[in-house]
Amino acid sequence: MQTLNLPPYDVKLRGTREKPEIFDFLRRRFVALTPEEWVRQHFTHFLVEHKGYPQALMGNEMELRIGEKRLRCDSILYDKVLEPRMIIEYKAPTVAITQKVFNQISTYNLLLHVDYLIVSNGLQHYCCRMDYERGQYEFLQDIPEYASLK
Repeated sequence: MQTLNLPPYDVKLRGTREKPEIFDFLRRRFVALTPEEWVRQHFTHFLVEHKGYPQALMGNEMELRIGEKRLRCDSILYDKVLEPRMIIEYKAPTVAITQKVFNQISTYNLLLHVDYLIVSNGLQHYCCRMDYERGQYEFLQDIPEYASLK
């Protein structure tokens, strides 16, 4: 797999060359190793190990429902009363971060109304803080430490 713009961690792999799997420490099971999953695992480890995000307040592949339609958020960070605080959307390293990606995460946010949105392809990472009172958002220079989330 491609080297990412994220710190390395002790990756646990299994499976075959045709069907490799990677251990997802949030779901506590092995999952299919895809380029997007490679990014997800590195990014969630980065948040927990380097930014102080509590593993117990994070979830991967969280399902949302709009009527009959089902959507799946790549990762969600919850607060201590289990209200969503942050949505994280991952793409494979070969996928450019475009307006279409921001539109996708914005659709999820129509349901969840979180404070932070992050998009990453493992090479580029974008984080914005929502300001609902003013009806705008602010792109941050860096991914915030958990302790600094407002």
